[in-house]
Parts: sequence; C-alpha cells; structure tokens
Amino acid sequence: MPEGATNPIEAQVTLSASAAKRVAELKIQENTPDAFLRLAVSGGGCSGFQYGFSFDKERQDDDRVFERDGVSLVIDETSLEFVKGGEIDFVEDMMGAAFQVKNPNAASSCGCGSSFSIAL
Repeated sequence: MPEGATNPIEAQVTLSASAAKRVAELKIQENTPDAFLRLAVSGGGCSGFQYGFSFDKERQDDDRVFERDGVSLVIDETSLEFVKGGEIDFVEDMMGAAFQVKNPNAASSCGCGSSFSIAL
C-alpha cells in the first residue's frame, strides 16, 4: 500500500443493528424518508473532542457513506479520521437512550460518552 494511503478496512465505520433500527424508526416518526444519520466530530467537550449526531438530507463532497439495513450513516472525511474502525450503536438503559460511538481511536472519554480524547 502506498505511503499515506488508508486501508479501506480501517476506514470503515459500522452501524449496529440496534442503531439502524432506531434511525429507521426516527425517519418514519419524523416523516423524513430521505434523511440519513450524520456523525461529526468537533473540538470541545470535557475531553477535547465531541461527537455530534444529526439528521441531514444533503451530502457534501467529502462525505463517506456507510449503510446497514437500508439506513445510511454519513461522516465527513475529517471526522472519519477520528472514528475509523468504530461502531455506532443505539443503547437503551436506566440512564436513558442514546446513540453511542465505540471508538477504538479514543484514548479516554468522559462519563457522558459524548466527549473523547486521542493519544498524541
């Protein structure tokens, strides 16, 4: 593989069955059949970076699309560098229900699960 090239397997992000099911339910509930789940990483949060989830209908030139069970997850190339190899899950527990990122690139994360840091 050429220097600086990204292994396509490493650049994958998976959507769990639970997350795909929840996105499909939300699309029906919100009457937005063309929408997809967008994950973006931005600076901030208590650990340095934070995850942001939203529904979107417009794709950008640098977006990568990952699909499961007819549901699309879209991540821009910059954010993908922080979460590649990860899994997006939807978890319901006594604390509530939320999308979670199982991120192999995170060196640490905060208690809320929406903020993380990376090792330099």
